[in-house]
Amino acid sequence: QVQLAESGGGLVQPGGSLRLSCTTSGFTLPYYAVGWFRQAPGKERERIGCITSSDGSVYYEDYAKGRFSVSKDNAANTVYLQMNNLKPEDTGMYYCAHTDAHMFRVCALYKAPDYADWGRGTQVTVSS
Repeated sequence: QVQLAESGGGLVQPGGSLRLSCTTSGFTLPYYAVGWFRQAPGKERERIGCITSSDGSVYYEDYAKGRFSVSKDNAANTVYLQMNNLKPEDTGMYYCAHTDAHMFRVCALYKAPDYADWGRGTQVTVSS
């Protein structure tokens, strides 16, 4: 069974950086996508970005470009979300999710409803 667990959240000052980890297990198919999502208080869940297993390509929503980056360590079965120059508006619960993917299909094509497996989330608070 697919399992995901986020870690690395916490309190950080505006302008600071944080790296979240998504440790995974139970992936049985070679083609998949892992996405990062967040939900701010009182707002809907939104996608941050994602990574495609087949070629390691990444996708970011416009607001995340230049500040957030997604990477993968296959040996550690871990997907990372590096967050730089954090702002108070980045505060929220951060989730990683997994979906099986078609060969040659990049992760940008998969939206939240397409992800079948989710972690429980890790809280990120950006405050001075």
